[in-house]
Amino acid sequence: MNLPNKLTCLRMVMVPFFVAAMVIPFPHHHFVALVLFTAASITDLLDGKIARKQGLITDFGKFMDPLADKILVTSALICFVDLWDLPAAILIVIIAREFIVTSLRLIAAPKGIVIAADKYGKAKTVFQMIWVIATLVQMWVETQFAELLGVLILPLSVLNAILMWVTVALTVLSGFNYVWKNRSVLSDM
Repeated sequence: MNLPNKLTCLRMVMVPFFVAAMVIPFPHHHFVALVLFTAASITDLLDGKIARKQGLITDFGKFMDPLADKILVTSALICFVDLWDLPAAILIVIIAREFIVTSLRLIAAPKGIVIAADKYGKAKTVFQMIWVIATLVQMWVETQFAELLGVLILPLSVLNAILMWVTVALTVLSGFNYVWKNRSVLSDM
């Protein structure tokens, strides 16, 4: 297994630890969750750069990298529905898009077609990760430093709202784009 694929697997292994830090209250657990999520997000950046630079792009990586991203981000958003009042409708739109794109990839695979992430899917993932990180920062500030840094809460809330809606727009756009570009995969249905 090459280094980019090991980084992808590491990202998946980090998810349970991230979720545990989200849901098990202990001192600074939001900060621990922030560090874990940020580190996992950095592995996403690194695995792609290394794979492209060193010519280590594999079908495993094309399939598992986006899956690892989905597992990481979806885990965070599921926690946010319970712990942060994320509207369930937002989560449903994001998960529906992920199921549609993953299903499209599964239909394409037996036909010898690998549907890799495109620029819209990558932008969606980047915004999702930035949004999750910003929300984790806000959660940490509110639970640990509300008295000292209370002035930051409103700007963080506004930033999170903007990031959420940009992410939703990119989610819908990228999902439509994947289906449209790969509609021939569905032509025998």
